[in-house]
Amino acid sequence: MRHMLIKGLVATAVVAALTGCNNSDDDKVPTTCAEAGSACTTFTVLHTNDNHGRFWENSDGEYGMAARKTLIDSIRAEVSKNGGQTLLLSGGDINTGVPESDLQDAIPDFTGMNKIGYDAMAVGNHEFDNPLSVVDMQRRLAEFPMLAANIYHRDVDGNPGERYFDAYKVFDINGLKVAVIGLTTEDTAKIGNPEFISGLKFTDPKTEVAKVIKEIKDAKAADIIFATTHMGHYADGHNGSNAPGDVAMARALKEGDLQVVIGGHSQNPVCMEPGTDNKAYADFKPGDECAPDKQNGTWIMQAHEWGKYVGRADFEYFNGELHLASYKLVPVNMRKLDDAGKKTADLAGTKIEPDAELKELLSYYQEKGQAKLDEVIATTDALLDGERANVRNKQTNLGRMLAMAQSDKVKADFGVMNSGGVRASIQPGNITYRDVLTVQPFGNMVTLNEMTGTEVAAYLGAVGSIQIGSGGYAQITGVKMTIDCVAKTANISVINGENFSPTGTYKFTVPSFNAAGGDGYPKLESPIQTGFVDADLLYSFLKEKQAIKAADYSPIGDIVYENSNSVEGCQL
Repeated sequence: MRHMLIKGLVATAVVAALTGCNNSDDDKVPTTCAEAGSACTTFTVLHTNDNHGRFWENSDGEYGMAARKTLIDSIRAEVSKNGGQTLLLSGGDINTGVPESDLQDAIPDFTGMNKIGYDAMAVGNHEFDNPLSVVDMQRRLAEFPMLAANIYHRDVDGNPGERYFDAYKVFDINGLKVAVIGLTTEDTAKIGNPEFISGLKFTDPKTEVAKVIKEIKDAKAADIIFATTHMGHYADGHNGSNAPGDVAMARALKEGDLQVVIGGHSQNPVCMEPGTDNKAYADFKPGDECAPDKQNGTWIMQAHEWGKYVGRADFEYFNGELHLASYKLVPVNMRKLDDAGKKTADLAGTKIEPDAELKELLSYYQEKGQAKLDEVIATTDALLDGERANVRNKQTNLGRMLAMAQSDKVKADFGVMNSGGVRASIQPGNITYRDVLTVQPFGNMVTLNEMTGTEVAAYLGAVGSIQIGSGGYAQITGVKMTIDCVAKTANISVINGENFSPTGTYKFTVPSFNAAGGDGYPKLESPIQTGFVDADLLYSFLKEKQAIKAADYSPIGDIVYENSNSVEGCQL
């Protein structure tokens, strides 16, 4: 049963000392902003996260940066009229996800953010899908700071040297000084491309934020401290195979040290179910009310993904205390969903007309290269399943097809494909180059590796036992085996149609990202760089096949998992 948050959310903790104050009207301590009058500072924080290249609206007219600008301009005008100021923050991951953006190194996205007027952003892990030369270009392009207190250059001994980004920025809001600290998930060291980040060190955000808070307090640089993070929100701190996120960080700090976290990475609307002590998510749908999380005195907010919503938090500051007056996720031309979760024709909110000037500017980028992206290269008779919730939890036809395409190309005995490298499904019907780049946007090289049977068993035992739900969950083709999830071993019976031999020699493919240790895979000492980029190889594979029968790539039960709570993978 879904519960709705009562309208007019007013959520703050007023200091206990206020409860026993002198009852004289002259000495009465204000308990509301209205009572505080000019001593109360009002301001609004707007936020988005995980843009992932969605600078343009989708085919249903949902989201898009031009409409986002109209909405934000309107809120800014309203807040200003009432004497307040606005701060606009991003929870990171501007890069990776849409071909039009990926092919242009997210220049349209950063250009759009400049025009909208972002004040700061957290650095996301997908900012490192590109070489650091591209990251540095984006830093120069951005008219706002990219913040990450826990990313350092490695020194000659591999220890943290100087910070790669600024740790924080202080904003003056009508005389109130608000510090915003940036933090990035530690998992970037594992899920970022090792070819690009080998010279960087990612430290524990919990340790780093405490260090920076002390620095800010010692310098008396701010009245209140916020964080914009790309760490993920996990209800009640249950982060599973992910690095600890915003909840764990808030709980690790002294209460009151950090007032607000504007997050990203987990790509979920952080709207908590009333009556659960913030331990469970509400069944949020576009247009619903939203109660943000609160842990150890810290508000935690996240606005799902792609600019589908603009988070709006209205704050009041008086008596040295921060009060959250109201909070909502404002839909950006999102359609309502029916009880089955399917889109309807009705909007969840007021129709937002895209900003004409920004839409015209972004249309240049949208139209660039359309002829190539829309080239039909093949057809499929059924869905090729790359949905995140499926491909990270079980073998799917698309995951297996990618592994098969890579191993077939270089005549390997079997193929391994990390599910985190499968970013979308391919719908029945025509398959275009756009579909290929949407499924595989990272530009990883395909590596060829050779091992003895004994070495292969150890490798597949480590890879095959990676927890389901993570991007490391392996899509594997060409192997028949049983994985023991506790012992992390593989009992192999068949490879490439032949009986397995521990003394035999086998060749296999794996993306360069994983060969270098990405997603927690064993680092391979001397992988052969085949020269094939994953998306280009998939493009060639599909163009050669032309007509895909999805059933040819369906899972056939070759992999069995033991000592697991799931038949599809390791879940302990």
